[in-house]
Amino acid sequence: MAMNSLLKIRRAIGSFPLQRFSTALTYASNERTPEASPLENPTFIHSSAVVHPNAFIGQGVSIGPFCTVGSSAKLGNGCQLYPGSHIFGNTELGERCVLMTGAVVGDELPGHTVLGHNNIIGHHAVVGVKCQDMKYKPGDECFLHIGDNNEIREHASIHQSSKSSDRTIIGNNNLIMGSCHIAHDCNIGNNNIFANDTLLAGHVIVEDYTHTAGAIVVHQFCHIGSFSFIGGGSVVSQDVPKYAMVAGERAELRGLNLEGLRRHGFTATEIRSLRMAYRKIFMSINANSVGFKERLAELEQDKELGKIPVVCSMVQSLRDSFAENRRGICKFRHWNDS
Repeated sequence: MAMNSLLKIRRAIGSFPLQRFSTALTYASNERTPEASPLENPTFIHSSAVVHPNAFIGQGVSIGPFCTVGSSAKLGNGCQLYPGSHIFGNTELGERCVLMTGAVVGDELPGHTVLGHNNIIGHHAVVGVKCQDMKYKPGDECFLHIGDNNEIREHASIHQSSKSSDRTIIGNNNLIMGSCHIAHDCNIGNNNIFANDTLLAGHVIVEDYTHTAGAIVVHQFCHIGSFSFIGGGSVVSQDVPKYAMVAGERAELRGLNLEGLRRHGFTATEIRSLRMAYRKIFMSINANSVGFKERLAELEQDKELGKIPVVCSMVQSLRDSFAENRRGICKFRHWNDS
């Protein structure tokens, strides 16, 4: 009797057309291979999946065993849900999105979660759920918008906004590694790399092409400037200027992100100009007698450096950090000739 039952189970498993899920194995590589047209791969919904009849399912969608798709969900063409992944609430997935096993996207709350095209949600990642903020009031509409071509790895968490007037926003082409956390109302730009255990508190703004090392923490309302680098284990409690490198248990400026600038195509002239500007601002021999804002003003009036776009951009980033409701920049050491 037991042997007959086992044979029946084996035959049943063998009959499932799970070979469709092999087309999603580009997850193991950063390079995305050309996908087949949705018309070439007809929609497949496994018999054990729970898909609400009101859900919108595009062409060429694959929904694996034990998945859940809620009544207000919309799945674009070519989306793939691996076994045990779930979509809840008013959630929209663009074309060719992939949910790995255990991934959860959306929540049964007012508001919505919207993902663009070609996003990968890793194993047991949780995206678009209720925020962890005491300001949240039950019944408020909350929102999360994610762009295109993002890879959100295993056990990462990204929360909706804390109220209807705000949005949590993720741009395009970001790599968010395992166990990262992006809290309510954060605004993340494009082409950023967050290493494992990067933790962003609420309302953090991250510009473009930033890179964090592992196990870093960013205080709420901080700004992280473009092309900056945050060293591993850092606690960031104030703004990180554009092009800068910070590190430390209480993050301090450690110079320019020179390697990052080279990798992103900054010219030798631009890098040399930024280094000269950095020295004038942070390593001036008159640092003890001339105030920080005065040094910025002197640099802006410099006949050569004051006309170089990347230098002007860095100076503006520094000035913005001292605007009202901003936190100022990370600490820096005063250098002199002695």
